Amino acid sequence: MRTLVKISGTLAAVVVVIVLVNTFRHTPDTLRQVAPVEVTVDEDLIARHLAEAVQFRTVSHQDPSLREQDQFEGFIAWVKSTYPEVNENLALTRLNDTLLYRWEGADGALQPILITGHYDVVPVIPGTEERWEQPPFSGNIVDGVIWGRGTLDDKSGVVGILEATTLLLQQGFQPQRTVYLSFGHDEEIGGPNGAGEVARFLKENQVQLAWSLDEGSFVFDDMLPGVEPLVAIINVAEKGSVTLDIVATAAGGHSSMPPAETAVGKLARALVKLEENPVPGGLEGLSASMFDTTSRYMPFLMRMMFANQWLFGAVLEKELAKMPAVNAMLRTTTAPTMLSGSVKTNVLPIEAVARVNFRIHPRDSVQDVADHVARVVQAPDVEVRLPATGGLPASVVSDWNSEGFGVIGDSVLETYGSIVVTPGLMVAGSDTRHYGKVADNAFRFNPLVVTQADLTGFHGTNEKISVANMAQGVRSYARIISNGAGKADAP
Repeated sequence: MRTLVKISGTLAAVVVVIVLVNTFRHTPDTLRQVAPVEVTVDEDLIARHLAEAVQFRTVSHQDPSLREQDQFEGFIAWVKSTYPEVNENLALTRLNDTLLYRWEGADGALQPILITGHYDVVPVIPGTEERWEQPPFSGNIVDGVIWGRGTLDDKSGVVGILEATTLLLQQGFQPQRTVYLSFGHDEEIGGPNGAGEVARFLKENQVQLAWSLDEGSFVFDDMLPGVEPLVAIINVAEKGSVTLDIVATAAGGHSSMPPAETAVGKLARALVKLEENPVPGGLEGLSASMFDTTSRYMPFLMRMMFANQWLFGAVLEKELAKMPAVNAMLRTTTAPTMLSGSVKTNVLPIEAVARVNFRIHPRDSVQDVADHVARVVQAPDVEVRLPATGGLPASVVSDWNSEGFGVIGDSVLETYGSIVVTPGLMVAGSDTRHYGKVADNAFRFNPLVVTQADLTGFHGTNEKISVANMAQGVRSYARIISNGAGKADAP
């Protein structure tokens, strides 16, 4: 017995030593040292331009009849008049209401790059207008903050790119590599007639991009638990999406004589099963790389768990799954969104239907999700129906060791200084679902700082951005474009 106790004690001591050694070795990597670059901009002018852009109600509605075409035409005319250098020096192709600019490079043998944003916005939720501290389409600038729909998603990106391009043109910059700029008009409804047409146009003209950069993640401030430095997460992939109908059936009849099992009851049990049995996830691949980088800056206990996943892996994933934003990076998510049943309060439904939206992780396919759901909800009189469209698969994962990723990361370091740069996964969708079809690598990142407090502004209330933050974004875009394109040799 004493021998067994000694062996157990020795093994426990060995485990403790291994855990501690791994933890103390799991320290921040030496931050990449990139010389800062001073980019002088007119912050007040940039702020005024974004404020003007916000005033155009370029809203993408699900119902096309609600579209205000004059607002889109007004915005396009505003771009042409506000940025004359861009329109005089770059070739413009208009594809529906999307603007595609081509900045000719000196070396036609080099693959072009594409920098993009979208100027359409989501509607303001009816009835919430009075909750805005400033009117949502006012573009008011108050105490160094620009207010209004699109200041974060994504007129700040469009204006930022146009300001950066204008700055470079005024400095006499001539690109070595051809640069395309695309400003989409229908991203908020999937981008079929904007980015979709741009991708088709480029393909027809045999243009294969070295890389593209679209909206996506941000420079996050205090977003990850315990991580103090700013973290620039450059998304190298985005999730797919499929909405399945879970259908439960029963005999129906009058509500005064309900059976022991109704269609609604069967459906409710199916939905509970789905929420209790999510699609399997885990820390691997892209997610593992992101957390391996960022966890080195976390407090000791979290570092210990990440450094010793062989021991704490199950506990760690369980804890991470409790945070919705983090859970979404680890797995395909399950979200029941719409329910339907009877047409009348005293009529038992023959069919009860739940629409469940799944955001598909790159490790899974649409069929994987459908098979998982069918296994989980399997029961008499419960059926899973796939949409006729088949859903949208997750994107391919771009190479975060590629030149394009390095250019974006280094450009942000030149602007922001010593921050953490890591690849990430976009849990929503973007126009890159189209642009990525004609790019060797596709990245999703806005060089703007975002905090937890800013998140409610995305598609919500009180969307805003500070003047200083917007100016920093312009500086970053200028470095991304100039570093990505390379300066042509003087004649």
